[in-house]
Amino acid sequence: MFYFLYLKLHNQFHFFNLFRYITFRSACASITALLLSLLLGPGTIRKLKEFQVGQFIREEGPQAHQAKAGTPTMGGVLINLCIAIPTLLWTDLSNLFVWLALLVTVAFAAIGFWDDYRKISHHQNLGLSGRSKLMLQVLISILFGVGLMLLSAAGRYSTDLTFPFFKSIHPSFLITPLLRSPWTYPLAFLPFLIFVAFLLVGSSNAVNLTDGLDGLAIGCVVISATALTALTYVAGNAVWADYLDVEHMPGVAELTPFCGATVGASLGFLWYNAYPAEIFMGDVGSLALGGSLAGVAVIIKQELLLPFIGGIFVVEALSVILQVAWFKATGGRRIFRMAPIHHHFELEGWKESKIIARFWIVALVFSLFALTTLKVR
Repeated sequence: MFYFLYLKLHNQFHFFNLFRYITFRSACASITALLLSLLLGPGTIRKLKEFQVGQFIREEGPQAHQAKAGTPTMGGVLINLCIAIPTLLWTDLSNLFVWLALLVTVAFAAIGFWDDYRKISHHQNLGLSGRSKLMLQVLISILFGVGLMLLSAAGRYSTDLTFPFFKSIHPSFLITPLLRSPWTYPLAFLPFLIFVAFLLVGSSNAVNLTDGLDGLAIGCVVISATALTALTYVAGNAVWADYLDVEHMPGVAELTPFCGATVGASLGFLWYNAYPAEIFMGDVGSLALGGSLAGVAVIIKQELLLPFIGGIFVVEALSVILQVAWFKATGGRRIFRMAPIHHHFELEGWKESKIIARFWIVALVFSLFALTTLKVR
């Protein structure tokens, strides 16, 4: 909205020239999201308590977590609202990349909302089945990929893969022979769509698995989203992209305010979700944030940096995969005392606050490494 005011009024009122700068609008989006989250937080918590939207704690989880039963959940509604409003206020709404990122976030949030609502309405852990949730996530991811495919066909996006350390290697996901016929043209993008679906589904579920301790997941999201904000600005700025030898993507700079809004909304939510938590984000928050991080990484061509940008999420997801695989392969033996791995450290006697702080530190190291690759090319 404010960018529209710049276009209409900057000749009459020089103040509106501020709105032309991505950095200014990104900072404003972040501050707006933070303030909205802080202001709306108490009311959201109060309303969720009135509606008895309380967290269900699994009996097989750590016993110490039973004390958290009944804590208001579905706080992800607040996060998504505080991302969407600043995005609509501070970005150029004619930019299709902004709409893709925003819509994929809202779509994943809708899946999480449905899952959370079913759990609460049944007063037990009976949300969507794993298969239904996975199919919906794959469907949304493919639709997101199709949007990028159409932009690629229009020459506004590249489906080639970018390697962080090897600037001259850009393998293509396209099946080139299928591009020759209009009947087979969409099939040429099939490997790309599969890759995008893998990233978005994996990222959304990884954040969901990490959301098991007060402030753990949202704190890591703050760190990851901050790194993505920097990477997005570099990819969208011709000067910086040329200097750091990053593939310049015209138009993606408008995603910087979106990333800034994610940082601000997450920081505001952390205020209430920090140990001991007054509110949980639920699947409506974790699935949306995971899908959003992956969606932005795909758009700005930093897909292979995503495992480092969200390093803790990858570690948490891998701990579950390894635990399940080893359990099935050995007939009941375990690698960790409990998965995801943060529960393992709980059962080892670590205090929850110590686990959270140390995981944040590791997340920061991962993200800093991702940013250092900008110069190591």
